[in-house]
Amino acid sequence: MDSAEAKHKCGVFGVWGSPQAAHLCYTALYAQQHRGQESAGIATNEAGQLRAHAGMGLVPEVFNERILSQLKGTAGIGHNRYSTTGSSRSCNAQPLMREYIGGQVALGHNGNLVNADLLREHYEQRGHMFQTSTDTEVILVLLASHHLSHDDPVVATLQHLQGAYSLVFLFDDRIEAVRDPWGWRPLVLGETTEGAPMVASETVAFDALGARFIREVEPGEIVTLSDRGVESRRFAESQTPAHCIFEHVYFANPSSQLFGETVQIVREKMGAKLAEEAPVDADYVVPMPDSGRSAALGYAVASGIPYREGIVPNRYVGRTFIQPTQSQRRTAVQLKLNVIDEIVRDKRIIVVDDSIVRGTTTRGKMAQLRKAGPKEIHLRISCPPIRHPCYFGIDFPDRTKLIAHNRTQEEIAEFLGVDSMHYLSLDGMLSCVNRPADNYCTACWSGQYRISPDRPVNKLDLERNQLRMFTDTST
Repeated sequence: MDSAEAKHKCGVFGVWGSPQAAHLCYTALYAQQHRGQESAGIATNEAGQLRAHAGMGLVPEVFNERILSQLKGTAGIGHNRYSTTGSSRSCNAQPLMREYIGGQVALGHNGNLVNADLLREHYEQRGHMFQTSTDTEVILVLLASHHLSHDDPVVATLQHLQGAYSLVFLFDDRIEAVRDPWGWRPLVLGETTEGAPMVASETVAFDALGARFIREVEPGEIVTLSDRGVESRRFAESQTPAHCIFEHVYFANPSSQLFGETVQIVREKMGAKLAEEAPVDADYVVPMPDSGRSAALGYAVASGIPYREGIVPNRYVGRTFIQPTQSQRRTAVQLKLNVIDEIVRDKRIIVVDDSIVRGTTTRGKMAQLRKAGPKEIHLRISCPPIRHPCYFGIDFPDRTKLIAHNRTQEEIAEFLGVDSMHYLSLDGMLSCVNRPADNYCTACWSGQYRISPDRPVNKLDLERNQLRMFTDTST
């Protein structure tokens, strides 16, 4: 992954009926840390009283034993965030917790709403003042407005939402876990060895807790965790799924079960298909750590070219795409990667990475590799060229900043400073997954969207609206 690149991710978790709820949330968030490194938060329920703590940074930076001991209760939800709506600020850290006529509620959200701007304008015109610049707060405002007028305010709220959302609501008497009708973002159901039900973005959270994976939450389904156990109801008919295949390409943990398949196996298949589509004579296949490893292994096995670790990551630098500014990302890239000169010098190297979005840090990586003296550098990417914006939870909404926008493959290779490059074809990528091709969202590659936004969507739209409202009320 070009580290100035795709950012989406959030991770959610929820558990009901465990005296160790806060600690389970902590461990699950730690296991899903790859889904967001900007902020983390946990909300718990003790006898109907909700408490929450959230802050900026990694999970172990936000929480310690003293804080966890204060989050008492037998139920809790947690959230890791990378900002895709609203900037990286503490007020936007989740779970968001609010009080309304119905009581208290906390909410964690993975995804993006494409109609959040319109919904927010509607409520601002009615005099509502928002405290954050996230689309998640719009959901809470909708919930409060529907509490007295609907028998099932959660369902009434969801029927107004358009876009991608996997949600965990914590109420005083239950957790409601929700997945949008298209199933864009993953959400899975499991239980502890003691039988406490839980939900998470990825099965890797269950693995970390020694818990059992039961099934995926279905698109258009609400799963309720409470003292009555696990209950299910539908709020919408399932659509033809629009599972985000970028989860398989990059986002998810390799050990996770995602959309019915193990991520590691899918990535190896993508690498093998890439070797079939783009063969080249070389001495070594070298992965771009860490995200290119699985595909590089598949490429090496399929091609018969030896796999070598010629680029070593610094484990103490986070996933660089999550750094909020370009200068921070550039510095992080230099710190993160060390090239082993003796392996690559005078060799023909195939470098395998999962994706390129903006291309700026990939260019820096290739320059860093070139200094070590390889004879040739052949770059292979295990997904197609990204040419279109994503409106459903990945932070590349501006097509003009995408390296593949209005560039040929040869022009991209020249810009990156490599001897050749090749992307996996769209059909080739889709051949590596088990579901029918129309079960996946491929909009960022194909430009074919299941839902089109009512207006152009930008990550900071709600923040600008908040500033505008503040200015209007101050004058």
